[in-house]
Amino acid sequence: MKAVTVPFFISHQGCPHTCVFCDQRAISGSRGSLPDRQQIHAAIASWRRSAGGRPLEVAFFGGSFTALPEQVQDELLTPVRPFLESGVVRSIRVSTRPDYVDGAVVCRLAGQGVSVIEIGVQSMDDDVLALSGRGHDAAASEVALRCIGERGLAAGAQLMPGLPGDTPAGALRSLERVIAAGATFVRLYPVVVLEGTELARRYRAGDYRPPDLEQGIALCKRLLHKAMEAGIDVIRIGLQAGDGLNDTTVLAGCWHPALGQLVRSELYFDLLRQLTLALPDDAPFVVACRSSRISDVIGQKRRNLARLRPSGASIPVRPDDSLLPEEVVVEYLEQCCRGSIVNDLNYNISEV
Repeated sequence: MKAVTVPFFISHQGCPHTCVFCDQRAISGSRGSLPDRQQIHAAIASWRRSAGGRPLEVAFFGGSFTALPEQVQDELLTPVRPFLESGVVRSIRVSTRPDYVDGAVVCRLAGQGVSVIEIGVQSMDDDVLALSGRGHDAAASEVALRCIGERGLAAGAQLMPGLPGDTPAGALRSLERVIAAGATFVRLYPVVVLEGTELARRYRAGDYRPPDLEQGIALCKRLLHKAMEAGIDVIRIGLQAGDGLNDTTVLAGCWHPALGQLVRSELYFDLLRQLTLALPDDAPFVVACRSSRISDVIGQKRRNLARLRPSGASIPVRPDDSLLPEEVVVEYLEQCCRGSIVNDLNYNISEV
């Protein structure tokens, strides 16, 4: 049973750097104050009431958890322990920087109930990291991911394609390297230029242009496909829509409140286009897919179907839960053509 996340945002707490892209307070809508024991207990109790019997996962997002003084880390983790012991909380997740992770840190956190550590990798290109003011190199991320995995914890990697100096090929290499280092899941956050950041200054000066929405979708589509081929979960694509992100705070970049669906939908469109290429123009056909994927197959505002048949001819889409989530079937007359995003789609880097 999937756990319900109880989030605590500690934006920028503990972090020794201000990266060129960073405004954690705008991203989370939080001022980043640390919760006390009473607030932690109250939040867990509140989420438990609305969880419908599902287990909870406590997550400390933003900031650099392991860069906080150990006493402060203990003050955040200790109030969760009774809920872990009772089974109300199934796990604890923390986010941090790669250069504040080593074997001793991972063992200490594991002993306090932490089972998931996410690393803000952003890129595995040292030049991109330097241009972004990260303060660490790619080797630090590799070491951190391996430390986490070797000690039995789940290791997450947050990647930010489109930073200064980055390229589509470089972003794909970054993904490949974090997978090779042992990442068990990935978040993809294509660059968004936020007001008040160094990137905003460079953007206004004409020194930097992030990928726009269309470019970001095309790149994240490739990254998602690569992760799916490797059997790695991509648990989030794009920043969470919230009070901190709006037309005033977001100046440019790849941001959309439903970015993840837009990206996934492109994979299904590419597969459908491949499966229907040999059909006569405007030939009537039916598409079948898993019921949970119908909206992705159709696309927002039925965009995928409209692109497959610009004439406006109807394309029925029916559920078939015998199919895998990544599969679709195209039925034409007595023919039935089955395809998989993972096994049947192939991309060239020039397509990004």
